[in-house]
Amino acid sequence: MIFLIFIVLLLLGLPLAFSLLVSGFVYFISADSLPMVVAVQRMVAASQSFPLLAVPFFILAGHIMNHSGITQRLIYFSNLLVAWISGGLAHVTIVLSALMGGVSGSAIADAAMQSRILGKPMQDSGLSKGFSAAAITVSALITACIPPSIGLILYGYIGNVSIGKLFIAGLIPGVLLTLILMLVVYWQAKKSGFKSEGASKPQFKQIITAMNDCKWALLFPVILIVTIRFGIFTPSEAGAFAVIYACVVGKLAYRTLTIKQVVESLHESVSDIGMIMLIILASGVIGYMVAYEQLPVSITETMMGLTQQPLLVMLIALFLLLCVGIVMEGTVTVLLLTPILVPMVQSVGIDPVHFGILMMIMVTFGGTTPPVGVAMYAVCNILNCSTSEYLKAALPFFAAVIFLVVLLAIFPSIVLFLPNLLF
Repeated sequence: MIFLIFIVLLLLGLPLAFSLLVSGFVYFISADSLPMVVAVQRMVAASQSFPLLAVPFFILAGHIMNHSGITQRLIYFSNLLVAWISGGLAHVTIVLSALMGGVSGSAIADAAMQSRILGKPMQDSGLSKGFSAAAITVSALITACIPPSIGLILYGYIGNVSIGKLFIAGLIPGVLLTLILMLVVYWQAKKSGFKSEGASKPQFKQIITAMNDCKWALLFPVILIVTIRFGIFTPSEAGAFAVIYACVVGKLAYRTLTIKQVVESLHESVSDIGMIMLIILASGVIGYMVAYEQLPVSITETMMGLTQQPLLVMLIALFLLLCVGIVMEGTVTVLLLTPILVPMVQSVGIDPVHFGILMMIMVTFGGTTPPVGVAMYAVCNILNCSTSEYLKAALPFFAAVIFLVVLLAIFPSIVLFLPNLLF
């Protein structure tokens, strides 16, 4: 009943946070043994978490970096590296997503920003509207892996999993995702006759010069991982450091950041942070309902009755996430399903770090598909592209992502190699 109320409210156009909140309150009203004050207490309790401080800090740091000129330097560097390959600017958007993973931390923000900057040039270079939209939207999945992914922070907070390990574990899957999407672009470009943007390969001196120009942006995720790994910063402290780092780089290194731009960054961040935190507060009510009804225990017992093979449990959980991600926004999926699925996978011996990386890819993947694909709608609206045209071009990208997720599920050492080595 609660789930149906939630779906109906979403279909009626009620904002996501309020749909969650109303559904949770209906449960407390219908449950005689639970006073409404408990629901309010759970909302307050959901906000009382030190790790959650990392979310607003990284969002603010991302906005400041965009205003300080770091993004433009990354675009130039990406263009120089791969624009000469068949597919041209489609490769640029994929490489830029990998580089931006450590800057924006958000797949939706990454996709929207790239569609505004690269969308029209991609079409002017000969790429179709649907192919441009598909390349920009699906490449934003890389942001789910590369630190500092907001989703990984939330997963670590909810599931009581080391955020430092999650950040490091996301690096290899992020690189593999970048490479496999570039292969799809190359294959599609050859098949459709799309030409490259650049006339020739860049010279080594040009690459070194461009790399030096954006070295502060490239160093950002490295600094995060090193400081968290060696205990210099907690993830929340690293977020605060990221804000200071962005301001110092923008003002002293690039000399482009002004007080006015900082104020604009604060305004934009308040809007993003308010939306995310309201969803987190509302999910605290739903999370209590899930725990009170003992859903994690029930689902685990049901799953154990079907199979105890770790790989089968992993694949079933990922399929469930795919189905849920298609109809539900990613942040909500993480907040609601993490406390249910993490105990289940741990009971059969699956590492929660391994599962967390794959979960974030699948959850973010839902944002690229109808009917509730937020990233998809954002990019299609900006590029004025129809959903049917987008889907036709995106199918090869979808197949590549599913293939990689299954591969990472079968071979967990690919994901766990770095965290096991460094921790």
